Amino acid sequence: MKTALITGGAQRIGAQIAQTLHNDGYNIIIHYRHSKKTAEILAKMLNAQRSDSATIIQAELSNLDDIHTLSHSIEQLDVLVNNASVFYPTPVKEVNQDIWHNIMDTNVMAPFFLSQSLTATLRKTSGCIINIVDIHAERPLKNHAIYNISKAGIAMMTKTLAKELAPEIRVCGVSPGSILWPENEVSLTDKQKNKMLNKIALGKQGSATDIANTVLFLANSTYITGQIISVDGGRTLNQ
Repeated sequence: MKTALITGGAQRIGAQIAQTLHNDGYNIIIHYRHSKKTAEILAKMLNAQRSDSATIIQAELSNLDDIHTLSHSIEQLDVLVNNASVFYPTPVKEVNQDIWHNIMDTNVMAPFFLSQSLTATLRKTSGCIINIVDIHAERPLKNHAIYNISKAGIAMMTKTLAKELAPEIRVCGVSPGSILWPENEVSLTDKQKNKMLNKIALGKQGSATDIANTVLFLANSTYITGQIISVDGGRTLNQ
């Protein structure tokens, strides 16, 4: 039985990735930061479908001690999905060191050191690492300087680790376009949403399932490494 760890796997895209991999027969480790109740509900649902097939684990991924504790608790792993991410506006003039670390530590540092810590475990299964990138890694989103930089970093990390960890471990990326609207303090107005939708060639927003299906495709594609697939409805054609 194959096992997958999904960081930020309790909700939104992470939760859909967990469900999609589970439906394909994977056992699932759901990482969460603060969303314990949501993680428990998801794990309970998955375990109802297949007994003892899902567990949850808490970690603050900006903390190296937590990363090492998490990785040392995992005995067998086939797929690591680095999905956890921080996203909010950071106009250049407002950026300070705390903001820099808050985004970069979660979006770049954590995937790197988690991948490093789990390398030996993944080698045993000829496993793979799948990073959730973003189309703004190549084409920056205005007023989101640090987020853009962090996603450019994880895009290069994907290619670097693919070369460094081959041939035992494959490393790929999935680069979402407009999939789910941001929530809370970074929510968009209807005008902003329509402006974004007008740039999408297919004329509609994608879904978390679109991302999860691509993750599953890469997880099961044993002759693909170092590749980042954009799942954006053709939005990059108009950027």
